[in-house]
Amino acid sequence: MNKSRILIVDDDREMRASLTHLLESAGYDVLIAQDGRHGLDVVRSGKPDAILSDVRMPGMDGLEFQLKVRDTCPVPVILITAHGDIPMAVAALQDGAYSFVEKPFEPRRLLGILKNAVKMKQLMDNTALLKDRLAELTDLERILIGNSPQIVAVRDTIFDFAASKASVLILGETGSGKELVARALHDLGETPSAHFVAVNCAAIPPERFEETVFGTRDNPDGLMSGANGGTLFLDELGSMPFDSQSKLLRAIETKRYQRIGDAQMQSVDLRVISAATEDILSDAEGPGFREDLLFRLNTLVITLPNLSDRGEDVLLLFRHYMARLSQLYELPTPELTPDDIAALMSYHWPGNVRELQNVAERRVLAERRGGGSVRRAIALQSSQPSVPDTLREAVAAFERELIGRAIKEEGGRMDDVAALLGIGRRTLNEKIVKLGLDKDALLSG
Repeated sequence: MNKSRILIVDDDREMRASLTHLLESAGYDVLIAQDGRHGLDVVRSGKPDAILSDVRMPGMDGLEFQLKVRDTCPVPVILITAHGDIPMAVAALQDGAYSFVEKPFEPRRLLGILKNAVKMKQLMDNTALLKDRLAELTDLERILIGNSPQIVAVRDTIFDFAASKASVLILGETGSGKELVARALHDLGETPSAHFVAVNCAAIPPERFEETVFGTRDNPDGLMSGANGGTLFLDELGSMPFDSQSKLLRAIETKRYQRIGDAQMQSVDLRVISAATEDILSDAEGPGFREDLLFRLNTLVITLPNLSDRGEDVLLLFRHYMARLSQLYELPTPELTPDDIAALMSYHWPGNVRELQNVAERRVLAERRGGGSVRRAIALQSSQPSVPDTLREAVAAFERELIGRAIKEEGGRMDDVAALLGIGRRTLNEKIVKLGLDKDALLSG
């Protein structure tokens, strides 16, 4: 953790030296200025967490300095006063000064005031950051927009879970917004200014997973240490190498871990949020994923709905993206026709909100050529080959294509489809539901 910085503004060299010794002994980093004008420069460059300023100084006195600090940035100012300056100090409190101490001051009392001032500064910083993050969230590609009961329940659950430090497992299909929910849990939690470190387990080569997460003796800056004090987000949890899972489990349980090649134990304090598809639940019943690790990570669970299950949220989100993208590309916002609405509501959206945003962008860009349609934008989306991010997504895409083709070839006769694919009818039904396939849409397409 970084030390808090205290700025001392005083024209008396001995007082500066005395205060510096006291504050450094208490664990603070100290910044020095010999007058108010110099102090303002240090405020801008050094970004102190609190300021100790004498009242009587040549040039700019402490009262004027405090007013200028107030107009520059929100840093608590504690005034050091002689007995005769107390009425001025009280007036300064009314103008926004944090507190004052009278000379000769008692060191313990001064340190107590400073400690509270620093806490207040941290609270102000967290509040400002949270305000900015919330404003950003309302303009993000956020799946949290919507009025369906499913998404309202997700929003309520996020607010309920945000204040907890317990591990959270987010379940949902690709494109449903798992990382966005993880960031919302962090941003609405108790330490929004702390680090949020996201780890895509599928993107790390298995042989380098442990050194990337835990660090090494020669390169100690692993993701675990980077997230210390904040949140570690494990995306694509099911892709984590099996041999590394026990080490992660020990680190979470004991809050201690070892860097690769280093015998010394490191302490860590963080919240773990992870994300996966619902396949992780069945994987934990077999040899693919440790059940004890899953139990440690799923203390709290949030399940994200597929876009196709969110009803008229599809229209709300699509209009939102079209308006934002039209402004971005400086194009008129297309009007949705009855056929556009029918296309949006009948499509099964295998890529969820991520796919919907791509379709919205394609529809907006078609305005440059004088128009287009949602149905055409969806067809272009579907015809473009894409490379799945993970093996799991690649398998799902292959199964979706294979089953869809079989349904068309057999005219929707499901017993014949199951026989053609070499699987049982019950397995076929389960896969159709899991993959979001629409039999009627396939047969009519």
